[in-house]
Amino acid sequence: MTAAPIMFQWDGESMRPASDFWASRCDRSYVVGETYKLVEHHDRSDNSHRHFFASVKNAWDNLPDALLDEYPSPEHLRKKALVACGYADHRDHVCASKQEARKLRAFVKDTADDYAIVECRENVVRVWTAKSQSVKAMGAKEFQESKQKVLDWLDALLGVEPGSTARSEAA
Repeated sequence: MTAAPIMFQWDGESMRPASDFWASRCDRSYVVGETYKLVEHHDRSDNSHRHFFASVKNAWDNLPDALLDEYPSPEHLRKKALVACGYADHRDHVCASKQEARKLRAFVKDTADDYAIVECRENVVRVWTAKSQSVKAMGAKEFQESKQKVLDWLDALLGVEPGSTARSEAA
């Protein structure tokens, strides 16, 4: 089966490829007589995507000066918000000692993704990296869930009424 969705049309009895192009894709991807599971695919809204990134930029533009060192760019803010909201991958590195963990933390911090969050607790170094919100990496449903959670988190960070960040006009 292919990774990219194939366009079908329901004719009242069966799902048929929507055009010759899609029929050709089916011929390359499927075996006649085999049974496949069909799952509806919802495309992500470009407007929702743009609204989200504009809202993050607006939130960053309104950060108190005291938070600018922690969030030096809208991208830092977005990725750290994703981590805080649970949309992240994390790895634990267990070291032999606290001192070894501090050395590893310094090394990882220098070599890791600029947006990674690296913490050292006792002899364990934890590294969180935000999940990608690209269309390929995150479907419509997960993107919408992450968008809402991040916007709620940003409202709390800024100390504004829930929904304010999403309603504000971005510059």
